[in-house]
Amino acid sequence: MTTAWLVLALGNSREHAGNDGYDDSPSQHYSWDSTVQNHARVAVGDVIALWDRKELIGVSVIEAIDTAIAEKTLYSCPQCGKADIKRRQREKPAYRCGKCGHLFPAPRQRTRPVTTYRSAHSKRWMNGRGLLSGSELRALCDAPKSQLSMRPARWERLRQALLDVTGQASTVKDIAAATRLAIAGGHRESMVRVRVGQEAFRKQLLRAQGEICAFTGPTPAAALEAAHLYSYAESGEHHDYGGLLLRRDIHRLFDLGYIAVDTAGGTVDVASSLSHYPCYAQLHGQPLKMQFRPEQRGWLDAHWLSKRPRV
Repeated sequence: MTTAWLVLALGNSREHAGNDGYDDSPSQHYSWDSTVQNHARVAVGDVIALWDRKELIGVSVIEAIDTAIAEKTLYSCPQCGKADIKRRQREKPAYRCGKCGHLFPAPRQRTRPVTTYRSAHSKRWMNGRGLLSGSELRALCDAPKSQLSMRPARWERLRQALLDVTGQASTVKDIAAATRLAIAGGHRESMVRVRVGQEAFRKQLLRAQGEICAFTGPTPAAALEAAHLYSYAESGEHHDYGGLLLRRDIHRLFDLGYIAVDTAGGTVDVASSLSHYPCYAQLHGQPLKMQFRPEQRGWLDAHWLSKRPRV
């Protein structure tokens, strides 16, 4: 029997401030960790239905689950120690405890090791906006009054509800077929260091630079990454003007030194070892798609000197 999960994806609109939240992209991936109830029960081949408490966001089938070990920062009330704290929008102090009512300017912090999980589910994604309300989704769960962020639901009832409101039998059947064809897999564990503030750094670059790869031009935001112009692993800091938006493959080649910037001419420089790959070779000598700032010149020159001799 197919297992389905109703999972909460609030993005930046969540009220609870007991942790830093999760890096979710509903149509692509969903993240959680071992502090979440049912964290280890979700498996490849399960149906995943994402909602925001008000309505369905979308439905798909989990293709893979990546796991890792990371340090998680947890926040709590400095008076009672509970994590039921909320960030206030305009009032001061900035935080209020939902348990004891204490008001305070900053929460208590502590870190703990957790197992992190990230699903991949883009292949069978079905947009669900406007199809099912929050109350309709709750009724499909094994425990309709549950407050869990990951709760089991009845796939047969969810499938029928989607058929009733969409009439898209082929799309829903495609999801159902994928649950039977999913390749059994497992989890792999690795030790990772999480880059605190990386998503905020990327959003800042998107606001400042737009959906443009600095080396290749207009690119969908989903394919753009925030590339540091210096070693973040060494500094651990996000500097103003310290990054460029790069397409994922370009970012990798930039980090390895196969692609660099000739600051004298403001052009892209591609290593000769990539000359047999036309999509990269044609970038050589082309001007950057955005003008780099004076503050970035030093980092770009240092990148050239440190990376280019190795390739």
